Amino acid sequence: MLEEPWNILAMSSPLDEQAMSQLQSQQSELLDKIDELRAIGVGGLVELPQIIVCGNQSSGKSSVLEAISRVRFPSKNNICTRFATEIVLRRNPSDRIKVSIEPGDSRKDEQEQQKLRAFTSESFSSSGDLPTLIENAKECMGLSSTDPSSTGFSDDVLKVEISGPDKPELTLVDLPGLYYSSSNEQNEQGMEIVQRLTEKYMKSSRSIILAVISARADYYIQKVLNIAQSFDPKYERVLGIVTQPDIPEAGSDEQETYVQFIKNEKVKLQLGWHVLRNRSFETRSISDDARDA
Repeated sequence: MLEEPWNILAMSSPLDEQAMSQLQSQQSELLDKIDELRAIGVGGLVELPQIIVCGNQSSGKSSVLEAISRVRFPSKNNICTRFATEIVLRRNPSDRIKVSIEPGDSRKDEQEQQKLRAFTSESFSSSGDLPTLIENAKECMGLSSTDPSSTGFSDDVLKVEISGPDKPELTLVDLPGLYYSSSNEQNEQGMEIVQRLTEKYMKSSRSIILAVISARADYYIQKVLNIAQSFDPKYERVLGIVTQPDIPEAGSDEQETYVQFIKNEKVKLQLGWHVLRNRSFETRSISDDARDA
């Protein structure tokens, strides 16, 4: 359950409901206009508002995205962390999904750009198709897990537009997880690509940074706050998320450290800290409502 520092009060009159409906409609129109500007490249000239989700690999970023969007994201084999994924959530009477790929700055070949822009979602009808969709996008970008010369990462952007009656009006950007040692699957060049990509999104003054840190790992090896501070020294647009809070043993030094984070004492953020405990392996099949209860 993702704790929030505010409560949403039930509307007590038809007038209140009408006002809220009008506000949501206006909000939707504004966000749609921002999406249109981003689609034609205005984001390269004028900074557009967005929420970016970043943190170390295996820090629980997918759980954060799932709790906010109520859409299940794949979390096996780092399938969702090889490129930036822009998730556009819009409220609509009917469920629908639309995907596209925006070529990154490193794509200089015009044929490659056309191939990526031709990637469509005609065969996808629901958010349940996301694992297959993301794997197909990975192949379209030429990301190979068997080619030793491949970095395994891309600066291309997968855009996923999800509409439905229960969806919030939000635009989120899921960034590849940071890592600090190479392996057979991830080399040092890929490490640098992820770092640059994270810095690129963080440096925008219109980005709200959701910094995700896991209580299962020592905080000092999770560098997301250090990177954020280099672009936002006063932590004015950083919102902290502590995941996997049930991992440290009760009464341990590790638990006390993360309690200090949650109380906004260890690292003081203007937007504060939140705690997320999502589904475990044993409870992975429970519904969203049961999880949030």
